[in-house]
Amino acid sequence: MIHDPWKDGLAHGWKAYDASTFTADRTFECDVAIVGTGAGGGTAAEILSRAGLSVLMIEEGPLRSSSDFHMLEREAYPQLYQESAGRRTKDKGIVILQGRAVGGSTTVNWTSSFRTPPETLDYWREHFGLHDYSRADLDPWYAMMERRLGVHPWNEPPNANNDALRRGAAKIGVPTAVIPRNVRGCYNLGYCGTGCPTNAKQSMLVTTIPAALQHGATLLSRARAQRFVFNGDRVEHLECAALDASGLAPGAYTVRVRAKTYVAAGGAINTPALLLRSGAPNPHGTLGTRTFLHPVSVSAAIMPDAVDGFAGAPQSIYSDHFLHTQPIDGPIGYKLEVPPIHPLLMATVTPGFGRAHAAIMSQFPKIQAIIALMRDGFHPESIGGTVGLRGDGTPLLDYPITPYVWDGLRRSLHTMADIQFAAGAAQVMPLHEAAHPATSAKEARAMIDAFPMEILRAFVTSAHVMGGCGMGGDPASSVVAGDGRHHQVENLYVLDGSAFPTSIGANPQLSIYGIVARNASLLAKTLTGTMPKPLA
Repeated sequence: MIHDPWKDGLAHGWKAYDASTFTADRTFECDVAIVGTGAGGGTAAEILSRAGLSVLMIEEGPLRSSSDFHMLEREAYPQLYQESAGRRTKDKGIVILQGRAVGGSTTVNWTSSFRTPPETLDYWREHFGLHDYSRADLDPWYAMMERRLGVHPWNEPPNANNDALRRGAAKIGVPTAVIPRNVRGCYNLGYCGTGCPTNAKQSMLVTTIPAALQHGATLLSRARAQRFVFNGDRVEHLECAALDASGLAPGAYTVRVRAKTYVAAGGAINTPALLLRSGAPNPHGTLGTRTFLHPVSVSAAIMPDAVDGFAGAPQSIYSDHFLHTQPIDGPIGYKLEVPPIHPLLMATVTPGFGRAHAAIMSQFPKIQAIIALMRDGFHPESIGGTVGLRGDGTPLLDYPITPYVWDGLRRSLHTMADIQFAAGAAQVMPLHEAAHPATSAKEARAMIDAFPMEILRAFVTSAHVMGGCGMGGDPASSVVAGDGRHHQVENLYVLDGSAFPTSIGANPQLSIYGIVARNASLLAKTLTGTMPKPLA
């Protein structure tokens, strides 16, 4: 039986509260209040609590641990994802997968861990005044978090889904490499996206959050941060709603948090929305703007033999060839990876209806898929999106896809089809409403060239959201400084991926870990006078 560390921790006095069980209004006081428990919030919580500060972690989602993870999509999506894995952009054209639970997206991501590409950091220094964001500046922080979270290249043979990318790419001269993963003692099950039932994934759920609790921090789950209340250039307090028994809607009670310092770490989309709801200072209109995805295209293939893309490490092979062959400010480049293939996830993205849809799903064991992640944010036509608010105050991302991005999405479909046929595919079908199964590369190319690249016809998704509270040296063009402090609010910091000025061109979790580790350590020094010791 797998040991669940949360059961022991709670039994031995970890301070964790489920706000949906409150029977009256509550007030909490602390040195640092952190909104969000994902890659940013979880990292900050451990560093600040180890520095001797009293820390309160506030999470909208539920506390679920390995005992609750049964490798079932029907349980995981409504329990662990924003909007039951159905979050979409304003025009419904892009599906966005984001976590909503203790541990945030780290609880449900696929473990791929890349350092920020050097060309991205070069661009940030040149265009956003982040002069101390070189690889030499950040590599020690990445190395620290890699040690802390067990990041290493996956040394097991790739599953058939990943191996098709490796094999097909090699045949057409496209180099690939092995993905580093944040796992220890991985069982190679393949269900990372439904929560790791063995605690092998070194998410915030099993690493930094328990460590913070061991150092006296407090966790408040099912509490929605509604607004910061300002007094001059400081946050006076934070108002939260204790959610109802469903964990979705505000209940009858309010939670007030009084802290010396506040950290917004709810992730891109949620962090800008919180500041917008709060009426945070925004003198230059930058808040919520330049929110970036890695817009993703998908190509499915039917292979001659079983692929069983639901089994084995979900992502272990990648290619950056089509990033390296494009200037960062030229035609949009893209990163190639594969997604895990689970029945519900595959069925909802497969085009067609009725018998045509059923015919594809009947070959489910033989389906192979490749995804291409667009590197957005480095070109005048690469403008990203804008976070706004619905009438009820919930966030909404408007993300128009420009011709510049559509061009990359079409080129990527060509690339993926070529790789899949080179790997031996019997049929290839890009995920587009006008697609049909093609039986040759020539047929696929003609079909892709004829596609109308339009919202709701081409399938576009993303699991990576960045920006909206972009950092920079100039307050006229950024929301926070390079250390995460809000330009106009003395005791408010943004320590998550929403501080990125662009997308990064790689899975962002390790970038968040390293950059937040740096900025949280600087914050700890500001508050205590001493630079904290590196995490082991």
